[in-house]
Amino acid sequence: MARTAQKRETFVYSQTGASAVSLVGSFTDWETNPIQLKKQKDGTWKTTVSLPPGTHEYRFLVDGEWRNDTLCTTFKPNPFGAENCLRVVS
Repeated sequence: MARTAQKRETFVYSQTGASAVSLVGSFTDWETNPIQLKKQKDGTWKTTVSLPPGTHEYRFLVDGEWRNDTLCTTFKPNPFGAENCLRVVS
């Protein structure tokens, strides 16, 4: 059986002033295995992860508060009355 190749996807949180930013989503088992973003010289936060093809739900956890990706254009309602961002990997 052929293994589906994963693709490298970059996530950027662009609002300045944060002291800690984590990427959480369906691919991290949400808060179980968060991925820490690294602060860039321009003040943005960034990480690159390998994801399999498909639709992945995610959000940022910024200083303990849930935040959406301002660059995302597709969302799905979640059970907590907010929306999760969607990243489609083809």
